[in-house]
Amino acid sequence: MIDSWDRNRSDLDGALLYNRKLWTVFLGSAMSDDNPLPVEIRQNVANLGMYIMSQTIAVTSDPKVEIINSLVSINRELAAGLRGKG
Repeated sequence: MIDSWDRNRSDLDGALLYNRKLWTVFLGSAMSDDNPLPVEIRQNVANLGMYIMSQTIAVTSDPKVEIINSLVSINRELAAGLRGKG
């Protein structure tokens, strides 16, 4: 998808929608009062989530490869960390 983002706008829009949904879950969890993580970690996740949301909105209105690459990189790093490979 990342290699052809500029050729198929509907795929890009679908990926961005999925990303917003995913980060909405992360944000909700980070801000939940019953989340057992330390407040500092929860705040860091929330800050990252807000950044992701703003960048996702920005790329929706003005697709730029740098923003798309940044979003993909952050998501890959997070996935690797959750798998214990970060």
